[in-house]
Amino acid sequence: MSSTTDKNTGQTDLAAASAAREAALIARILAGERELFHDLIRPYERGLYLAAYSVVQNQSDAEDVAQDAVIKAYQALKSFRGDAKFSTWLMAITLNEARSRWRKNSGEQLDFLSDCEDSTGDYTPSVLADWRYIPSQELERKELRQALREAIAKLSPEYREVLILRDVRGMSIAEAAVATGVNEGLVKVRLFRARLSMQKLLAPKLAPKQRGFMGWLTRKAGGQ
Repeated sequence: MSSTTDKNTGQTDLAAASAAREAALIARILAGERELFHDLIRPYERGLYLAAYSVVQNQSDAEDVAQDAVIKAYQALKSFRGDAKFSTWLMAITLNEARSRWRKNSGEQLDFLSDCEDSTGDYTPSVLADWRYIPSQELERKELRQALREAIAKLSPEYREVLILRDVRGMSIAEAAVATGVNEGLVKVRLFRARLSMQKLLAPKLAPKQRGFMGWLTRKAGGQ
């Protein structure tokens, strides 16, 4: 119990130190040391690209979106008040840019109609579990890595967003809600369905290999 408490305390201290460092950098940038902006955003560059790609599904567009988001963040830096983490604020700008690019390219609005349904509904696969708990040795299989990429690509944009933010970037539900601009309940619905879709897409590629795989697919898909 004490080791868990110590670990949580250590993580909290690291987060506080990181926030303090970012606050100091922002103050210096706003005071005229503009060259420090890259130091501020460097830890998040890969995450911004992944978030952009989760929406636009195109490498070139994702790179453009991430670059445009960084420029907009710099231009709007004085409006950052610290109500949310800087990384969350930056991610929100990136997702807004990515959605705009997606609408421009496709001529369509993102479809959120299905989100009004209850998160349980028909989605109760008792034998399936969190898609993230794939044995590490299986992830070494080239075909499985390709299957993961293809499964993520098949998700709708709003589901890909929360999956990338929560399961790849490690954001909390609250942070993902701020970044996507929707409430926490809707984030949970989308995450539940995104994970379930991943499970359904991946299970056929795993189960024939070895029956034992279903043993590690035992956690509920709705775990947040």
